Amino acid sequence: MRIAIVGGGLAGATAATELRDRGYDGRLTLCCAEQHLPYERPPLSKGYLLGNDELDSVFVHNADWYREHEVDLRLGTRVTGVDLSARRLVTDAGDESYDQLVLAMGAQPRRFTLAEESGVPVAYLRTIADSQRLRQAFADTPRVAIVGAGWIGLEVAAAARTAGCEVTVHEMAELPLVGVLGPEIGQVFADLHRGHGVDLRLGAAVTASDLAAADLVVVGIGAAPDISLAEAAGLEVENGVLVDEQLRASHPEVYAIGDIANQAHPRLGHRVRVEHWDNAIEQGKVVAHNLLGAQESYARLPYFFTDQYDFGMEYVGHVGPAGYDAVQVEGDTSDAFRAYWLRGEVVVAAMHANDWDASEEIKASIGTVRQT
Repeated sequence: MRIAIVGGGLAGATAATELRDRGYDGRLTLCCAEQHLPYERPPLSKGYLLGNDELDSVFVHNADWYREHEVDLRLGTRVTGVDLSARRLVTDAGDESYDQLVLAMGAQPRRFTLAEESGVPVAYLRTIADSQRLRQAFADTPRVAIVGAGWIGLEVAAAARTAGCEVTVHEMAELPLVGVLGPEIGQVFADLHRGHGVDLRLGAAVTASDLAAADLVVVGIGAAPDISLAEAAGLEVENGVLVDEQLRASHPEVYAIGDIANQAHPRLGHRVRVEHWDNAIEQGKVVAHNLLGAQESYARLPYFFTDQYDFGMEYVGHVGPAGYDAVQVEGDTSDAFRAYWLRGEVVVAAMHANDWDASEEIKASIGTVRQT
């Protein structure tokens, strides 16, 4: 069997690793658009951006691993087309045949025209090169305007403040992360950043004059799944590549994993697309098992973490379209605490902040009953 994986991020590299670990000894091709070895993205807005981690820490494996495990690693190779009927990839270096295909192209930052027309240097954060440019820029302590108070925006704000930059964050919502965490915990992040000297401007659209006051604009307004290849091939797409519980796309020989996979989730009962580190790893493992004949459903609940200043947290679960009725908080939100999102009396999501002994407890709490 010939397996081809498109995408040089954590999901694709994990799938390749798991295939070899599980004894697959057939042809295995991994196409990476960038010239870098496959790498993880969290350090780009955390340890590496802060200057605490070396570049080598971001790579899934060194080059020797791919050679020793006979992974045909195609760096700097962009896949430009998929012929599903002929089972062929069209790349800028020639065609490549396959029997089973895994799409793991990730996502791309959403562009912000106002910033790009402002005349101020503009940065996005998705790649190693992006992170390197920001590290170099922060060393000169510019006035930094950040558009968007999501995970990327807030982590970049923390890194910029740690470097000594003057930082202003613009967010249209009334609180940071309110769409993910709700107002109760969104306020915690607002207090955290204001406490570290960030000028946090909420509930208003950013203007051209706002951006003109900065030396550097960083845009963090979310990412769009990179579905152009899948769409052109005729696969079903909607906010990602539509996949079933086993991560199989609308064509039986194609799977999609990571940021681009919009999955029919067996535990949540609805579709979900997750753009987080843990999801990339675990979906990479499950797709490898299914390529080798298993029939595993991917039932893992969404999980993510963040590090901002001296604040670290982990979150597991998914509130989803049905929302939640209450948040129970245990502890001091200015220090260490746990939070539980309840629908009725059932925990649908939970997190801890600076309470690392609670990791397993919050995971185990999902689906349990707590008195309101």
